[in-house]
Amino acid sequence: ADTFIAAKTRALRCQKAENEWCNSPCGIMDQYVSSAANAGTLLCIDCRSLQYQPTKMASTSDPPVLVVTNSNVQHDIAGGEYPVRVAQCQTATKALSQINAKIESLRDATLQDVDAAKDRMDAVSYNRAKHVVTENQRTVDAKAALEAGDWDRVGNLMNQSHASMKDDYEVSCEEIDVLVDLAQAFEGVYGSRLTGGGFGGCTVTLVRKDRADALMQHLRLEYKAKTEKDCVCFVTSPAVGVRVLGTDRL
Repeated sequence: ADTFIAAKTRALRCQKAENEWCNSPCGIMDQYVSSAANAGTLLCIDCRSLQYQPTKMASTSDPPVLVVTNSNVQHDIAGGEYPVRVAQCQTATKALSQINAKIESLRDATLQDVDAAKDRMDAVSYNRAKHVVTENQRTVDAKAALEAGDWDRVGNLMNQSHASMKDDYEVSCEEIDVLVDLAQAFEGVYGSRLTGGGFGGCTVTLVRKDRADALMQHLRLEYKAKTEKDCVCFVTSPAVGVRVLGTDRL
């Protein structure tokens, strides 16, 4: 219990710092992962209750690895489009609450609710709501697939997620789409998608371990050829979050 409280407190303080001092209307995912992560596990976060569940990838004879690729396209969620997405989701939530008073956030809505309220919101807000509702379900489904070792299912959900972020939430960009397309078409890749706040940044790809090096070489060469930019690739695994390493200099 003490560990949970400490992780939650750290995450909330970091989120508050970004919201109030950086004027960034960000959520709590990055802060919570940094605060609560344990080696060898992923984190499934309930952003309403702020509870979290460590999630282990199943042990299989051919475990995949995660490849992160930095597009070297910088983004700034404190300005530009990110706050716009927050406002659009709030608009969609208001429309949904008119058909069902129990809907206080998009978390409460189903895809059927979103379709029922379609005439009460503009097309953009509808697409934003559709993305959030379907992405929430994909997250739940991905947790189950990871624990079951169903890598094909995990990869398919990652691909669906990217398509939704690109088309419904519109937070991808040309360079990120190039990286995702290259990865998704590469032999041994289960799935690939944008990760982070969008508008640049990184992709994450689930790939067979024996194909990871070839994938990274392919991405470096083809990304450079298509965009005239360099990308940085590396294999990663879930690691422990922030911890006090020593107090001798404090």
